[in-house]
Amino acid sequence: MAYTTINKSTDHFNSKLYTGNGSTNAITGVGFQPDMCWWKMRSAIEEHALGDAVRTAGYIVKPNSSDEQAQSASYFASFDSDGFTLGSDDKTNKNTSTYASWNWKANGAGSSNTDGSITSTVSASTTSGFSIAKVTLSGSGNQTFGHGLGVTPSLVIFKCTSHAESWKVYHSSLSSPESKYLQLNTTDGAGNASNIWGAGMTSSTVGVKVGTIGTAGQDYICYAFAEKQGFSKFGSYSSNNNVDGNFIYTGFSPAFVYIKQTNTDGESSKMYDNKRLGYNVVANWLEADDSQAEGTGSNQIDILSNGFKLRATNTAINASGGSYIFMAFAEAPIVSSNGIPAVAR
Repeated sequence: MAYTTINKSTDHFNSKLYTGNGSTNAITGVGFQPDMCWWKMRSAIEEHALGDAVRTAGYIVKPNSSDEQAQSASYFASFDSDGFTLGSDDKTNKNTSTYASWNWKANGAGSSNTDGSITSTVSASTTSGFSIAKVTLSGSGNQTFGHGLGVTPSLVIFKCTSHAESWKVYHSSLSSPESKYLQLNTTDGAGNASNIWGAGMTSSTVGVKVGTIGTAGQDYICYAFAEKQGFSKFGSYSSNNNVDGNFIYTGFSPAFVYIKQTNTDGESSKMYDNKRLGYNVVANWLEADDSQAEGTGSNQIDILSNGFKLRATNTAINASGGSYIFMAFAEAPIVSSNGIPAVAR
């Protein structure tokens, strides 16, 4: 049996760096037509922006904010065959500013999905384990809607688009995950709310407890991820506050790593990729919960052929006795289906 079914990770996820021009800007080199893009200015303070093909061009939500969605062609005008076209807004395309974008492929604009108690519009890639679902909540108590993955998701990111409400994140590595949540836009650790995810996640549906996680009659966007060997990993680790920190096995050479402390409040999540700096030790980071410019110059992690190793003593990723969750996507599997191994950089 092959170690992975995804030999070319960049057909499904890829980071792309670019420089803004303050006008129409067609960015190429992503390698596919993305269905979700996450943009962040690197060179100065500016809010994050995230768009997807289900809500269509121009609609964004801000990962660092509880704000409802906003719409304008000045954010982005289209998803293209090898990237995306931007407008003039500073969040995505300020003249001479530098940006990072993280790009995922699902399955286009989506279609109606009647799994569960609430009908959703779903764009899903069962190959890479990523789906986008748009849903209007109804009823009260435990409700479900389809995600289209065919397997149970390990990570669910959920955001109200019709009014201001904090992001909610389900992560299967948290203890009693159906009653735990993280907030993408805050520095809070894991929160507790009895059965916030309703009856939980299944191979066909996302569970929510309406009235606890969301409000009936409001619109939501949901990004669901299922772990795929050799391509994606959603796990947890404990840390030792040492520059010779723990090694975290993923089974692939990571192209993107997100880390969030869960056992205490006050620490920003960290985002790393294989393009910013491009060699070890990785010393460039962005934070999902704030608008700060890219941090540089402080050793953070090594990206290895089969995982990542902690190289910082900061509490955001490596406190003494800290607990953390992570999500990671591959640059290359440790061994392809053809028996070709990945190499350290």
